[in-house]
Amino acid sequence: MTVSETDRSTGVLPPTAARPHSPSPVEADRIPLSTPDVGSLEETYLLAAFRSGWIAPVGPDLSAFESELAAATGVAHAVALSSGTAALHLGLLGLGVRTGDRVLTSTMTFAATANAITYCGATPEFVDCGPDGNIDPGLLHHRLKRSARAGRLPAAIVPVDLLGRPADYERILPVAAEYEVPVLVDAAESLGSEYLGQPVGGFGRASAVSFNGNKIMTTSGGGALLTDDPELARRAAHLAAQARQPVVHYEHQEIGYNYRLSNLLAALGRAQLTRLEQMVERRRAHRRRYADFFAEHPGLALFGDGNHHRDNAWLTAVIVDEAETGISAGALGRMLADCGIETRPLWKPMHLQPVFARCSMTGGRLSEFLFSHGLTLPSGSAMRDDQLDRVLSALDELLTNGRR
Repeated sequence: MTVSETDRSTGVLPPTAARPHSPSPVEADRIPLSTPDVGSLEETYLLAAFRSGWIAPVGPDLSAFESELAAATGVAHAVALSSGTAALHLGLLGLGVRTGDRVLTSTMTFAATANAITYCGATPEFVDCGPDGNIDPGLLHHRLKRSARAGRLPAAIVPVDLLGRPADYERILPVAAEYEVPVLVDAAESLGSEYLGQPVGGFGRASAVSFNGNKIMTTSGGGALLTDDPELARRAAHLAAQARQPVVHYEHQEIGYNYRLSNLLAALGRAQLTRLEQMVERRRAHRRRYADFFAEHPGLALFGDGNHHRDNAWLTAVIVDEAETGISAGALGRMLADCGIETRPLWKPMHLQPVFARCSMTGGRLSEFLFSHGLTLPSGSAMRDDQLDRVLSALDELLTNGRR
């Protein structure tokens, strides 16, 4: 049976035979926030892996991808996994986080950070951010002092590199070391960034990166745990393969997970990794154009402009002063959507999420301000110059009308 025929056993058309959707004019020319940037190189790598016969989860491309990723990030070990969330989960387990523990993390993050903590049976406890959206080291220190006085230190600290900007590890790591609390970095958004001249990935006991479809580079879905600790890497790889013991029959002494990245997706990752710096530079060029535009429009400020480390510019966001512009960040986002331009608010803080409403929160409400006044803009490396021209033109027109 060819792919164009109906599957007679189910009566269902294969995906390639499905009736095509006819997009509206806005949908057809919609400018997305961040799409995968793939081309002929990725096709070449994928086809080579496919034709090699290594279709199953393990294979030579998986091993090569892990070696190349470790080298690119300056760590000794990389364990390629099915998602960045899986990397966080296994990293926490490797640090000894268990049921009943508490883990400190930033409130300004995506839910996966806190979700991975709960997978271990632990409870996330949130700390507010600084102006760049990353966990506030001063508040973190304050929280650790309180925990030490109460005789119950957290099992781990999970700082997050928001929108690709590295957190302040010069202050975070010494504070964590003072209280002997291990650090697992959520670097899901910051692959390709640098901090003090070092690639992100080597800070803390381990780091988790993501290769989701909207990230700086993609394996369609996927992630990795990066570490210099050989036992942590070995443990993560073991648990990711259902914790199977190395014997002929299936032997399991503990609960494992089906978290390994496939060989085919690893091949895609290898191609993307060779283009990582190119894709980062493209996003940085977009950010420079946004920064120039914001400088000429009162009431707009580049989010995180005070963070001077070499970040990957994964997403560019603007802070909107409604008193100056005459329009709120939310209203601006809705108007841009009507123009076929995708935007999104900055992350809704975890302490405002109903599922985590009972978790403790340390500090002020800067994260709430950023959520209500921040807007992420199209930033992908696949975005063309004429598309960015259209975004800036739409912003200019909407802001001009808003001030009238």
